[in-house]
Amino acid sequence: MTDTRQCKLEDFTDLKEHKTRVSYLKGENIFKQGAFAPYVIYVVKGLVKVYLQTSYEKQINISLAKSGEFLAFSSIFGENVHTYSTQALKDSEICMIEKESLKKILLENPQFALEVTTKNYKNESHLFEIIKNISYKQMRGKLASSLLYLSQDDFIKEDVFNCLTRQDIADFASISTESAIKFLKEMEKEKVLKLDGKNINILDVGKLESISKNG
Repeated sequence: MTDTRQCKLEDFTDLKEHKTRVSYLKGENIFKQGAFAPYVIYVVKGLVKVYLQTSYEKQINISLAKSGEFLAFSSIFGENVHTYSTQALKDSEICMIEKESLKKILLENPQFALEVTTKNYKNESHLFEIIKNISYKQMRGKLASSLLYLSQDDFIKEDVFNCLTRQDIADFASISTESAIKFLKEMEKEKVLKLDGKNINILDVGKLESISKNG
């Protein structure tokens, strides 16, 4: 994550005339896959779901973006359309930043550029994990990998599971909702996790990691 304690967008006075702050309610789409990408998006606060629409009724959830993170960052390097869609999982505020203005700041501030690049590298690594999930893992392993991702400390602080439906969780694992519910109940019986309404408390990370590797 870009360390917003050290480097905030507000620190760059040159951006004041080149960004617009917008509020989104829970459930609202921020931008759609295939639409024109005129801005880089910066999450000021809230939680944003990033997903691929693979067919009319099918999607794969890729990641979550929280405060201090960028979306549509590839537009700086000439990507003219959005390659994924985003939706606010809770009430959120974002900044729409003119691409050339942010590019100028990155070129003039190497430390900030390094932090942003590091974050995007981590996102790229997560994408490789998603591809591995879809291609090689059994369904239980896919779900376990998704739960490990979603149960990171930063997401737990955002009360992430109460923001997600069971279908959302299934879409992170690229399995059916019915299968996700079935495996969640199995894992609860195995004392890997505890279900409490929508919330999911991970009880045994080691077992969950084993399921992720072995299915």
